[in-house]
Parts: sequence; C-alpha cells; structure tokens
Amino acid sequence: MTVKDLERLYEYGYWANRRLFQVVSQLTPEQFTQTVAGSYGSVRNTLVHVLSAEWGWLDRCGGAARGPALKPDDFPTIESVVGTWNRVEAHGRQFLSALKDEDLEHRGQVALLLRVLGFTPGNVDLLIYDAEQRGVPAF
Repeated sequence: MTVKDLERLYEYGYWANRRLFQVVSQLTPEQFTQTVAGSYGSVRNTLVHVLSAEWGWLDRCGGAARGPALKPDDFPTIESVVGTWNRVEAHGRQFLSALKDEDLEHRGQVALLLRVLGFTPGNVDLLIYDAEQRGVPAF
C-alpha cells in the first residue's frame, strides 16, 4: 500500500461522511437523539461512536491525540458532531501529508519473509482487492 492508496481510502471516507451529514442535518433535534435501533440506539450515538473510533485509530497511528473515548452526551447537536468530525478530518489530512510510502511497508516486509520461507501470500494489492469485491477477475 502506498500513501496515495491510503489517501484515496480516506478521501472516500470523507466524501461518504459529507453525504451522510447532508441527510443528518435534516433531522430534528429529537430525531437526532431518538432511540431507533442498532447497537448504539440513535443516529447521534452511532455517529459519536464512529467518530471516536476514527479519532482513536488516528491517535494510535501517531496522529492527533484523542484522549478518552468520546461520549454522546457531549454532543447535543448535529453541529457539534459535524464540527468535531471536521477537526478530526483536518487531523487526518495533516497526518497523511506527513506519511511516506516507506512508513507503510511493513505488510510488504512480512510478505517478503514468507516468500523466503517458501510460502506465497498471494497478491494483496488494492487493485486486486477492488476487483475481488466486484467479482471481476483481477488479471
């Protein structure tokens, strides 16, 4: 995987988030916090969980520190969630801008070691993954 590949994945995530936020912004405050279904109950609780997880992973990878897990009650409005999400997106962009391809080579190193030991891990390129997910022969 290269930095360009990772940036593509993050850009997709940012794009998808913005599309969701367009619809979420149409909810009333009551609908935003209403218990509906799912593991976290409400739209707000689910968004805060995902936001907390995304920021937590960024923190673990060396990006901006999150601190303790985020709590839904600290986000009373849609705007408070979106505002924090925009800050986390900015942290993610800053983190990605500092990465080099060499920082992402660990999987390749393991694949090389497996080959030295006589095992073939197969092609784990992102293009192979994309093709496999669409049910299309890669090459």
